[in-house]
Amino acid sequence: MTDQLLIGWREWVQLPALGLGWLKTKTDTGARTSALHAFYTEPFERDGIEWVRFGVHPMQGTNEPEVHCEAPLLERRVVTDSGGHSEERLVIKTELLLGRHSREIEVTLTDRDSMLFRMLVGRTALTPNVIVEPGSSFLLGGDKNSPPESL
Repeated sequence: MTDQLLIGWREWVQLPALGLGWLKTKTDTGARTSALHAFYTEPFERDGIEWVRFGVHPMQGTNEPEVHCEAPLLERRVVTDSGGHSEERLVIKTELLLGRHSREIEVTLTDRDSMLFRMLVGRTALTPNVIVEPGSSFLLGGDKNSPPESL
């Protein structure tokens, strides 16, 4: 049996392949795919492969700093949000670090500027071995104002 990882409804995560250090995220088991705040997206081609360039404001409540990222484009997908609104989103794959645990996940890029969390971690990023404790936060370290000091 695989070791199980217990996380809370809020956690600090990292997306190292995108150059994104700590992001405060909301664990959303109602969302199939994870979603990352991107204040712009620019699809482009590199060596015959579709890529996307995008900007992220990783910190809640501020537009500073700006981090500019690039990743191969996996696909375009129509996603319906919790309010029932559908939109086409660009989808990438990237590494997610949950504490010391690493996994490759699919992430949709969308403007989450009006949302409290700059990233949602959806249920497909949690399989096969993550258990969510909905009454707890920051079980992997840190608190609501600061990420973990070290792992």
